[in-house]
Amino acid sequence: MTLFPLLSLTVGAIEPVGAQTTLPDIAGHWAEGCIQELQTRRIINGYPDGTFRPNAPVTRAEFATMLDIAFSERRDVRPAIGFVDLPANYWATPAIATAYRRGFLRGYPGDRFNPAQNIPRVQVLVALASGLDYAANHKPEETLPRTFADATSIPEYAYTAVAAATERRLAVNYPERDRLNPNALASRAEVASFLCQALMQYQSPIPLEYVARVAIVPETELRGVWITNIDSEVLFSKENLTAAMERLAALNFNTVYPTVWNWGYTLYPSDVAKAVTGRSVRLVTPIDENLDPDLGVGDRDMLREMVAEGKRLGLRVIPWFEFGFMAPADSELARRKPEWITERLDGTREKMEGIHSRVWLNPFHPEVQQFITDLIVEIIENYDVAGIQLDDHLGLPSEFGYDDYTVALYKREHDGNPPPEDPKDPDWLRWRADKITEYKDRLFRAIKRANPDAIVSLSPNPQRFSYREFLADWETWERQGLVEEIILQVYRDDNRVFATELENPEVETARTHVPFAIGILTGLKGRPVEGDRIAEQVQIAREKGFAGVSFFFYESMWKWSEQSAEQREVLFESLFPEPATIPSLVDDWEPSR
Repeated sequence: MTLFPLLSLTVGAIEPVGAQTTLPDIAGHWAEGCIQELQTRRIINGYPDGTFRPNAPVTRAEFATMLDIAFSERRDVRPAIGFVDLPANYWATPAIATAYRRGFLRGYPGDRFNPAQNIPRVQVLVALASGLDYAANHKPEETLPRTFADATSIPEYAYTAVAAATERRLAVNYPERDRLNPNALASRAEVASFLCQALMQYQSPIPLEYVARVAIVPETELRGVWITNIDSEVLFSKENLTAAMERLAALNFNTVYPTVWNWGYTLYPSDVAKAVTGRSVRLVTPIDENLDPDLGVGDRDMLREMVAEGKRLGLRVIPWFEFGFMAPADSELARRKPEWITERLDGTREKMEGIHSRVWLNPFHPEVQQFITDLIVEIIENYDVAGIQLDDHLGLPSEFGYDDYTVALYKREHDGNPPPEDPKDPDWLRWRADKITEYKDRLFRAIKRANPDAIVSLSPNPQRFSYREFLADWETWERQGLVEEIILQVYRDDNRVFATELENPEVETARTHVPFAIGILTGLKGRPVEGDRIAEQVQIAREKGFAGVSFFFYESMWKWSEQSAEQREVLFESLFPEPATIPSLVDDWEPSR
């Protein structure tokens, strides 16, 4: 019987034999953190003499045993095969058979497995990509030569699988990240590192400086920026607006999302708003008390200027309907229309958002619905915009909905019974979310009647939070064909958490139907975000094959960081070195209406 070290990587409760508390020969090794992490979890040990021997090779039989333990939850994908060089009593025969059935490993011509052959690095990556069913999101013939200096050494049979594994960050290359050395024998430390990456992905302790990252510069990519009127003067003059648009165009952005509805006011001349609030347009927010409330208005139409500059510079303009059903508690809208405001069970109406007190228009009230619809259709009919963007405020905080109108509506549909007192009651959540979905359907149809080519974009929070906290069931909206572009707001400080948010099932499904991009925070006043994190999150979104990114928000792209504005420009130049076309709606998908 061959004596081999049990490099036991397991997702179950398998007890490693003879586990050591220390492995003296990995001290200072580049994979030390990975090996120690696996040992701490009691899923790795070394040789009987207490060493790990990180530079020793790994046989195909040993690797099959590792796969058997590490991925015990994987199901069979093909029937077993009898390898002529594997006696029934060979110590690794069961593990090899399992690795074959699960799709990880194949044999050689003549039904041979060659169990004692030392395995090369490329076979390890191909095995992991195959068994874990990884697919390349980008063209391997384009990405691999840009990623590895020795890409020409990758065997033809392995090209696609290596690309898929690299996109998932499985390729660990020490000491040079851009050299794969595909045909070199894989050492025990290298196999451990590949398995760490596969098992832990973005939480792996392998130093990022050795993890290969696919060099991706998509030819088709949404590159967006939100432009707002808080902590920014871009919208307050034509000169500022033009300069911002020219700056973005020069950096190869292709979409802007300017706010057009916030703080109880429209930022474009609106007859609908004037009829309800008494004012047709305001660019300065009420919290900017040191600024003239009429700054930037006069004879100007900010949105018309934005559209004209977009046409001139090749930037798509999609107005951002930022506040949705939300309004400041002291706004003229709230003062004039108190019957439109919803409330909690205890009758209170105000909700703090940071330091600001808000109220919420009742999304179930027909007059409120008509007002919001009229505002949006007014934009679509009067401006040559590419579409309209709704966000997480086209919903309702789930503690609300106990106003007289909504309670009466609920009672009519529930044999006179009042709504549950628990605002998180599942049926009560579902009833209100469904009502908002019904309105979203009517709104979508109204937009399409005004302009069939207008894109209905959405920038929601992750689904679970969006549904439970704001009754905005965007997963259902997308499945019903009520959304034609999604930019998921994933404002996370931890890149590992950021990456995990992109793997939720509803995200995976939606991205196959509509252009699905990722919203990335570039900073806030008092909350700077450094360039390395921005670049890493763009890279993650690209590796995972998303349709693009959009940054929140314009001013923080250049300000409030320790980096200078010039350094930040260099960052965005490096991210977007060439122009990119905008992704379009998948044509062959039919919504489940």
